[in-house]
Amino acid sequence: MSPVTDRLPVFPWDRLEPYKATATSHPDGIVDLSVGTPVDPVPAAIQRALTDAADSPGYPTVWGTVALRDAIAGWVERRLGAREAGHAQVLPVVGSKELVAALPTQLGLGPGDRVAFPRLAYPTYEVGARLARAEPVAYDEDLFADDAKLAAFDPAGLRLLWLNSPSNPTGRVMSADELRRAVAWARRHGVLLVSDECYLELGWDAEPVSVLREDVCGGSFDGLVAVHSLSKRSNLAGYRAAFLAGDAAVLGELLVIRKHSGLMTPAPVQAATVVALGDDTHVAEQRERYARRRAALRGALEAYGFRVEHSEASLYLWATRDEPCWETVGDLAGRGILVAPGDFYGPAGERFVRVAVTATDERVAAAVARLKD
Repeated sequence: MSPVTDRLPVFPWDRLEPYKATATSHPDGIVDLSVGTPVDPVPAAIQRALTDAADSPGYPTVWGTVALRDAIAGWVERRLGAREAGHAQVLPVVGSKELVAALPTQLGLGPGDRVAFPRLAYPTYEVGARLARAEPVAYDEDLFADDAKLAAFDPAGLRLLWLNSPSNPTGRVMSADELRRAVAWARRHGVLLVSDECYLELGWDAEPVSVLREDVCGGSFDGLVAVHSLSKRSNLAGYRAAFLAGDAAVLGELLVIRKHSGLMTPAPVQAATVVALGDDTHVAEQRERYARRRAALRGALEAYGFRVEHSEASLYLWATRDEPCWETVGDLAGRGILVAPGDFYGPAGERFVRVAVTATDERVAAAVARLKD
């Protein structure tokens, strides 16, 4: 039996460790702008909901409580502009990364099937395809804005099409028209379209749109699934709180599979998620924090000689000095600043770095000062 890891690339973050050691040796300590993990407190009301539900000795259900399904369905209608989302159209998951990696396998994909994702992308889309022994297929980010590219894109054997808007790592936002074209193309060719929208509430220079918005999907969820996470909007990365919304037939199939697999969101996390989805105030407050940090870092990077491309949404600045990305990583590490090399997200990123805006105000100020020296 061959090891499953033979199908997978080297875990990218391991390659960054020597640069992290260099940055950590800075006299004033590291400014870690690489992974993009939340650093601000979990809102107090969400913490209370978690602790109030701490006495939960029984098994939670995979589908979640009625209150959780109500909260997800209500948020999908209110925030995404979707129509008539009911319990059959929602499904909680144990963090979005688990879902992305496991989805092709849970859908029954295998050898001979193809999984498509953006050429510059979160690497777990490719990992999920490889785990299922399906063929990974990378496409240009502007595929659904370019008639010639779309006409040349081969649907043969394609079973799963990933969209990612706002994009990780580039921050690019697909327009409503691009999303409509993607939906129409996928339906025409019988391809399941799964839209990773985990950064949807973090638009800066553009307003991100969900694939489930009524004027995008035509009021029907058929053939569509949207992926959402509370990690960034609510600082819940440590809770592993996420959910799917979309085609009831697809989610129903996944529900049965996930019941057999025991993939249950812990009961206290379910209770916390209900509160998080019902409160927009803490999301607005967190947006303001990120907006300040983003503006400070962007100004400092541009003054230091970087060009920032896209980055109209999400929690990252996609920046370049027109040099190999590892040279940039090394230079910044020498200043005590750790960033992610662009080639983590595909060969097309080899001259870019991804700079997260998720550090504390104090660490962002330290990075700005170091870039001025």
